[in-house]
Amino acid sequence: MNFRAWITAIGDMGYALSRLESDPDYSDSESSPIGDDNDSQQSSSQNDLDHEVAQLTKLRSSPHDRLKRVLPRRGEVNVSPVKMLAGREGNYSGRGRFSSADRHHILNKYLPVKGPSIVDQLSTRGYVSQFSNDGSLFVAAFQGSHIKVYNAEMGWKLHKNIVAESLRWTVTDTSLSPDKRFLIYATMSPTVNIVNIGSAATDSHANVTEIHEGLDFADDNGLGYSFGIFSAKFSNDGRELVAGSSDDSVYVYDIEANRVSLRIQAHTSDVNTVCFADESSNLIYSGSDDSLCKVWDRRSSRSKGKPVGILTGHLEGITFIDSRNDGRYLISNGKDQTIKLWDIRKMSSNAARTPRFRNFEWDYRWMDYPVRARDLKHPSDQSVATYKGHSVLRTLIRCYFSPEYSTGQRYIYTGSHDSCVYVYDLVSGARVARLVHHTSTVRDCNWHPYYPMLVSSSFDGDIAKWEFPGNRENPTPLNNSRPRRQYFD
Repeated sequence: MNFRAWITAIGDMGYALSRLESDPDYSDSESSPIGDDNDSQQSSSQNDLDHEVAQLTKLRSSPHDRLKRVLPRRGEVNVSPVKMLAGREGNYSGRGRFSSADRHHILNKYLPVKGPSIVDQLSTRGYVSQFSNDGSLFVAAFQGSHIKVYNAEMGWKLHKNIVAESLRWTVTDTSLSPDKRFLIYATMSPTVNIVNIGSAATDSHANVTEIHEGLDFADDNGLGYSFGIFSAKFSNDGRELVAGSSDDSVYVYDIEANRVSLRIQAHTSDVNTVCFADESSNLIYSGSDDSLCKVWDRRSSRSKGKPVGILTGHLEGITFIDSRNDGRYLISNGKDQTIKLWDIRKMSSNAARTPRFRNFEWDYRWMDYPVRARDLKHPSDQSVATYKGHSVLRTLIRCYFSPEYSTGQRYIYTGSHDSCVYVYDLVSGARVARLVHHTSTVRDCNWHPYYPMLVSSSFDGDIAKWEFPGNRENPTPLNNSRPRRQYFD
């Protein structure tokens, strides 16, 4: 059989066996985006993204050209999984396997929207959800002193039950070391604690059953000034931490030397979020209540005092930043109820002044965002795209790129004050899923690095697991006998 006849046969088989092939707009009732029946409006960015990152994302999710050909000069965008599998068996690429773009094209269709099943239920607010880099462990932290580490590969068995030390108000952040041996947790204090989660004991009560070593970020000036750590992350090699604090600073801590190696007076207000830009750990992103994202290069002599660039566009404080891990693109969640996508090549050396649009008082901790402010835009907005629809109120709600391995980072997802999880298409800006279960604010959620699985934690105390509809695991029934805390804020 010549190649043209072979590819025609594959197309015929795909048409016969795949409803996705026969009707590109088809989606069954289980895999369609979840939301209220009367909420059909698809929140989106203001226009379809026309930027290099859109082209890169499309290329990452485009199947082999031979499979896209239907007729001469005519191709199909949505090639069915049946056709893809048949093409792999026929070795259309000459490599005997899927390319990463082929894999992304298939797995992009399988969003984790089924469920949820309940991993655990606590009587206190959930603040942090985090998978390890390989997806084998999952960390959940709560407003009380509890941090729980689950083995996601062994039926979500409790791997470590940690009772925190030096707790002030809540556990604000956690981070797993790349080798999964250690976990750090931060609270509203200048001390970040580190725990050996590889030890044999399941229970780890700070300095009672196990030692939780304190890493002190405070200056040795004897002034006793107290501040809190909002965000803390391991470097890729596990030797350093980067942290953002309530004293408007960005810190880098050298774990081996057991000291702060760099402190930058970075912003004019709380630094709510920090992260390394890529695996090299040379670039650092920071976001603050002063509404600015800043980029810091540790190789630059200016890094001690001035950023190498500033990204302007949010009208209110920034609650979280996530890097695409390429040293170029990042997203930020803002109290102006938007997620913004940034390209650091568009950054400026000076911050454009945020317009004084407020003629009213507003506090995101207890007030709704003013209707009159929802359509305002910064006149010097440097962002590449803006995504709207979710709600950023009451707490530092987080947002992320979807995983590289399974989706090619095609999506952006976030928790929300309206108790839901939102998933947006990075290129079109369309809302592709809205996950409804929780009864209070979803501060954090995390997508498994390899599988179509997403876990959310909420102020209602639930840790909820969402999966692709094809997974036959039965959801764990809710334990309705447990007293549930009600939150009306």
